[in-house]
Amino acid sequence: MDQIILFDDPALRGGLLPFTFTRPVAEIRIGILTIREKWERHFKTRAGFFTQDYLKAKYGFDHVPSLFINGSLCPDESLLSAIRGLKLGQGLWYNNTLLAVPISQPETFSMETAKKSTAIQYEKDVSLVEKSWHIFQFNGRELRLDFDLITSGRVSDSVADPHTAVYNKDLVFVEEGAKIKAAVLNAENGPIYIGKNTEVQEGALIKGPFALGEGSIVNMGGKMRGDITVGPHSKIGGEVSNSVIFGYSNKGHDGFMGNSVIGEWCNFGAGSNISNLKNNYAPVKVWDYIKGTYVDSGLQFCGLMMGDHAKCGINTMFNTGTVVGVGANVFGAGYPRTFISSFSWGGSAGYSTYQLRKFEESAFRVMERRGIPFDDLEKSILHKVFDLTRPYRIWERENH
Repeated sequence: MDQIILFDDPALRGGLLPFTFTRPVAEIRIGILTIREKWERHFKTRAGFFTQDYLKAKYGFDHVPSLFINGSLCPDESLLSAIRGLKLGQGLWYNNTLLAVPISQPETFSMETAKKSTAIQYEKDVSLVEKSWHIFQFNGRELRLDFDLITSGRVSDSVADPHTAVYNKDLVFVEEGAKIKAAVLNAENGPIYIGKNTEVQEGALIKGPFALGEGSIVNMGGKMRGDITVGPHSKIGGEVSNSVIFGYSNKGHDGFMGNSVIGEWCNFGAGSNISNLKNNYAPVKVWDYIKGTYVDSGLQFCGLMMGDHAKCGINTMFNTGTVVGVGANVFGAGYPRTFISSFSWGGSAGYSTYQLRKFEESAFRVMERRGIPFDDLEKSILHKVFDLTRPYRIWERENH
């Protein structure tokens, strides 16, 4: 096959909203890498996407013979062997979930055509990211696998600073250009990966598993408690546990974040806190976009799911299992509701619609600071998301 194509499984994509409003499933970051980056490294080739129509202009594929792989699927060695052994006319399945199928003409791919292939059942367990909370739930495992994948056969840069304490240094990998001063890196419980041109500032306490993406910063005194991924060009501070930041987002100030997933271009005001445990220790319920109601996550610990371009003001308090949509701006005293629809403006006192013109002005300024254009393609995707999420902004219906 000339390329791999990572397809959005329609049975799984909805469980990963709001993150999949603005990206294919395989662009979700879990571990150090995105799902796409994992497959590309294993197959040593670039990947295309089979995704929603409004995303295809940004995320497409070439019309050449291709191996289609479920975009929710994370690779391991056993799975790779099974997929590499597939022939044309065969499909690899895990119960009723299609894992992979080779297609000679990718423009003909659909779930219906895939079902016509000879089904081969995969008997071992797989790592399928099916729900938004799976991203942080599986992050420690994926971080360990990605660490081995990225660092195998390579030599880490040294930690030259004499005032930085390193524990279990064999599981600490530092890329070139990283600056580390007067910090503690404790990899006794799992690996620590420090990416290129990053900065770990004075007094930071980092416990593995932990990954810091290229160009990102751990602020002074940050307390990183493990199972954490900070994607590229982000800032992290305060107290953080078992959370994933996709990239280009800032939670730089004091305040607690636990068992949470944060998209791109998000920002947290100083003193913001996220509850990840109910007072009665009951399982946390989380908004489900497909069912249109709250569902039991089965988890005792579950914090915040925040879509791309969302922001919150200083001292914002998020309750357990809160879902914040794309482009929302949350502020004010008290706890906001636990489902905040995309392009909401407000908090516990009530909401109005964050108008697209004002949102675009802010997004342009935020992205310009990182040297990334807020171009017509980005605008078209966000305009579509604005329309798709209109039914959730119930005040719009009440005002007409």
